[in-house]
Amino acid sequence: MLLSQSYVNISFFQPPAFLMIGIPGLEDFHGWISIPFSSMYTVALTGNCLILLAVRRTPSLHQPIYYFLSMLALSDVGLTLSTLPTTLAVLWFDRRLIGFNACLVQMFFLHSFSVVESSVLLAMSFDRFVAITNPLRYATVLTNNVIVKIGMAIVARATLSLFPVPFLLKRLNYCPGKILLSHSFCFHADVMKRACADITVNILYGLYVVLSTVGVDSLLIVLSYTLILHTVMGLASPRERARALNTCVSHILAVLVFYIPVIGVSMIHRFGRHLPHIVHALVAYVYLVVPPVLNPVIYSVKSKPIRGAMLRVLRKRGQGW
Repeated sequence: MLLSQSYVNISFFQPPAFLMIGIPGLEDFHGWISIPFSSMYTVALTGNCLILLAVRRTPSLHQPIYYFLSMLALSDVGLTLSTLPTTLAVLWFDRRLIGFNACLVQMFFLHSFSVVESSVLLAMSFDRFVAITNPLRYATVLTNNVIVKIGMAIVARATLSLFPVPFLLKRLNYCPGKILLSHSFCFHADVMKRACADITVNILYGLYVVLSTVGVDSLLIVLSYTLILHTVMGLASPRERARALNTCVSHILAVLVFYIPVIGVSMIHRFGRHLPHIVHALVAYVYLVVPPVLNPVIYSVKSKPIRGAMLRVLRKRGQGW
């Protein structure tokens, strides 16, 4: 009986911690590499927090499109904070260990905020669809109650989709010698490959989550813009066409900034196994760090109301200091 218990304890192994890496092959330059990373994290947090403050403090921005923009900024803040502690700990202090449970928690929030961001981009495309195809009903369709319900549905969808993932990973038997991760944060595809067990269920569920969230969202965004283009091409005046399309430019750029790296990460993980580790790392960093940095830049440059409101917030802060 004692032998069987001992065998069970030995045969099932979960590492107390994983070992993270920064940029593979460039460990000696992590101090220098931390400078652009710190700058990008600062820009991402500052820019998105400015958007949140600008929308909150400017009554004229209390409109559906700016509420959705606030949701996008909030998801970008969450995504940034999900990777910032471990990435900067690795680059600044060479602190590479992350506890097994802490890794699962980070992975849950990282992927949840990615799903939230995809869902918000879909909601914003619906906003543009209603505004352009049926402007007279815009205010009656997208009421405050509807926007709150959409926000709650987005959070519930992300939570329910990702909730089983940590438990599916926790049931696996891991290899004692395979605790080195490929990034400075915990990625689902990365963590499950450290297991010495059948991960078919994990792969299938991960594929289901991607297809049912990001996959469905991207198709619906394409459909909404197809219908928008059909409506815009029916406008008589070229000036009206240009004005209608101009209201969509910021959102289209945000969609491209998010979905192009998502496609890149998916392709790399499935078909780029023989590529250098540095390619995997850089593509993952682009996917997680670049969109939160660029979204505030895109909207502050392309949207005059947002730019003006952000500048007023900065002026008030400057006067307060």
